[in-house]
Amino acid sequence: MSFIEHPDFDALCDALAPKIAEVVRVGTSENGVASLALAGGSTPFPLYRRFAEQDLDWSCVTLVPGDERWVAPDDKASNLRAIRAAFAGVSPRFGSLVPDQPGAEPSLDVARATLAETPQPFDVCVLGMGSDGHFASLFPGAPELRTALDPACDEPLVIVTPDPMPEDAPYSRVSLTLSAIMASRYPVLVLRGERKREVLDAARGADPQRNPVAALLAQIDAPLDIHWSP
Repeated sequence: MSFIEHPDFDALCDALAPKIAEVVRVGTSENGVASLALAGGSTPFPLYRRFAEQDLDWSCVTLVPGDERWVAPDDKASNLRAIRAAFAGVSPRFGSLVPDQPGAEPSLDVARATLAETPQPFDVCVLGMGSDGHFASLFPGAPELRTALDPACDEPLVIVTPDPMPEDAPYSRVSLTLSAIMASRYPVLVLRGERKREVLDAARGADPQRNPVAALLAQIDAPLDIHWSP
């Protein structure tokens, strides 16, 4: 596990985008294809746009949200919609975790089908973190959290019902589990701002049920990079 500090977020993107691209090149060289699980939220999208400028055979690359709100893929709250926009200048394959017309009750059917068609394990998994310590959609207080954070969980996906629901996005979610995230060849956590650093520092040794990112930090043998900037 490595903690890399950058003077600003532009410098972070300048350093990390080529690193991700190199991991993808190795994947496509060895396997002919590569796949990435990408976080939503506001923080990583400048990084995605910088990554989209990299010289890659994008036809061999699949991009999938690492978590998704239970909304249609063209909904303004959809992570996939925002990811598509960030990569509008290139032509990767995109995978959805939710159906085109989500029903009232969330299910994993589409997400499981997408992962079955996506090269596994992921070559890269980009994670963000909320001010409550959640990553992917693994929120503190969610009834599914204990199972989702179990490193021995053999299910790569989970439906999450945040409790309480976030006011800005009051939706159930489909999310990768911790075990699926850590199975990726290059998991990376991207953080910005002093408040996020304080949350990360407080998570070391904390109860993952209260601060879920603590479970991520506890994977001491995992090849996790943490990139932070003010």
